[in-house]
Amino acid sequence: MKTKFLRNVLVMALAAGSFQAIGQFTQAPLPYAFDALEPHIDKATMEIHYGRHHKAYITNLNAALAGKPEEKMTPEALVKSITKETAPAVRNNGGGHWNHTFFWSIMAPGKGGMPSGALAAAITKDFGSFDEFKTKFKAAGTSRFGSGWAWLIVKDKKLMITSTPNQDNPLMPVADVQGEPILAVDVWEHAYYLKYQNKRPDYLDAFWNVVNWDKVAELYTAAVK
Repeated sequence: MKTKFLRNVLVMALAAGSFQAIGQFTQAPLPYAFDALEPHIDKATMEIHYGRHHKAYITNLNAALAGKPEEKMTPEALVKSITKETAPAVRNNGGGHWNHTFFWSIMAPGKGGMPSGALAAAITKDFGSFDEFKTKFKAAGTSRFGSGWAWLIVKDKKLMITSTPNQDNPLMPVADVQGEPILAVDVWEHAYYLKYQNKRPDYLDAFWNVVNWDKVAELYTAAVK
């Protein structure tokens, strides 16, 4: 009877999309409702992106590292340890977990607008103006062939824009340009296709309406210390 009860609980959890494999790496709750970023990022996309894609990266990462010393690392330490010799399952799923956790954190409902303070001054200094920064950041996202990410990073206390393929990120030693990420946008099709179809530039324009500049400024301050 007890076994049957536990099996039923498991089935219901899987159907609800709430079950998560037990392991070192876990998925933090989304910091806002699935529909909180509407109309810029739609509810259905957020449900699938967070509830299926991000969750799958964690499940696969735990499976790839089960019983290995790396499963005790933090997500950040793990991605910083990735080399060309790292197994693809660890590189892709470790990066996918860290990248998505970061992505959720730098967006928020009712945000957007423009940065202020030291971050705004740095953007003007390093890119000429906020508008020029947005143009260059959008170009990094639109020009990334296939799947990947566009990033704003701090490198040697200066701001730089870069992009990475697949689930790589600038913390990885394998990245073409390494630095401390303070802003990112996911340009995998699953991040925007339900609402924007093949119009990635439109998605990137809409992204500015949900950027949490307070969080980005906090990351910038920590990175330039």
